[in-house]
Amino acid sequence: MVEGERILYPCYFNASYSRRQGRRVPLSRGAKAPVISDLERALKRAGVTCRVEDHHHPAHWMRREGRIVAEWKESKEALIKKVAQRLEVKQ
Repeated sequence: MVEGERILYPCYFNASYSRRQGRRVPLSRGAKAPVISDLERALKRAGVTCRVEDHHHPAHWMRREGRIVAEWKESKEALIKKVAQRLEVKQ
């Protein structure tokens, strides 16, 4: 990772996870079982350049969900909020 890049994992937005399991958004902003393509679509809607990598969250190594590397100079929390606002919640 270089300066100005932030890494996002699907578990940050998963409403079925607790905070302890890795969720970083309020339940009301979480999505049901988000996948990497959902995050990529939300970032593109927000106008943020990103790339998908075949890595996993260290705590969820067995799931192999992938991760997104976004070009973002502000705080990671600001990016997470921006993505959560544009993430389509699946019913």
